[in-house]
Amino acid sequence: MSVPTLEPLGDQALLLRWGDIADSAVNRRVHALAGRLRAAAAPWLIDCVPAYASLAVFFDSARIPGKDPMAVVAECLSALIAGEELHSGATLSRLVEIPVCYGGDYGPDLEDVAAACGLSAKQVVERHSRPEYLVAMLGFSPGFPYLLGLDAELAVPRLATPRVRVPAGSVGIGGAQTGVYPNDGPGGWRLIGRTPQCLFDASRDPPAHVMPGDRVRFVPIDAAHFQAWAAREA
Repeated sequence: MSVPTLEPLGDQALLLRWGDIADSAVNRRVHALAGRLRAAAAPWLIDCVPAYASLAVFFDSARIPGKDPMAVVAECLSALIAGEELHSGATLSRLVEIPVCYGGDYGPDLEDVAAACGLSAKQVVERHSRPEYLVAMLGFSPGFPYLLGLDAELAVPRLATPRVRVPAGSVGIGGAQTGVYPNDGPGGWRLIGRTPQCLFDASRDPPAHVMPGDRVRFVPIDAAHFQAWAAREA
């Protein structure tokens, strides 16, 4: 079991790295450590931000006794890492189902993705909606979930020229990843569908509908269900 490296991230943060590979097993370790750190509720902890294979830990040095706050935090993190095997039992993360209308105006790149993969559009939908994905991290824009678990045969390159505007809720594929655009904005992923569900609302607590460490399953719906759901969300 690999041990992460620790390196300073400014003068009030530490970055733990498990490598540079987007691997689901490593990502689960990242989220497990983040969970244990939050549960420990150290008075100096400001925030911890998980990514694919790293965890950024932000702390308030004014709340740490002694002359070397970073060393104190590093020692605490090392102790949590050393005790990892005691907490290595499988934990069931939250499963979030996201309705998606695939193809047509909702997924204008579905046919191109199917052609590139040597599959029918129906097969792409079946393969995309079959797995349970792991929310590896949020990034790019508020609430944007980067999902691990895409069928390798659905991996396609990003668009050569990104779109100026991608509608909120669009489900896309970019390389070996899939994700959902929570807000209107530019983007270069191949759009295969769209969800009527609101994935980010700054007035909610928490504002993001899915969180790092959650599992996600896409549920295909038709255009009528999309419109009915969108009307409820409005």
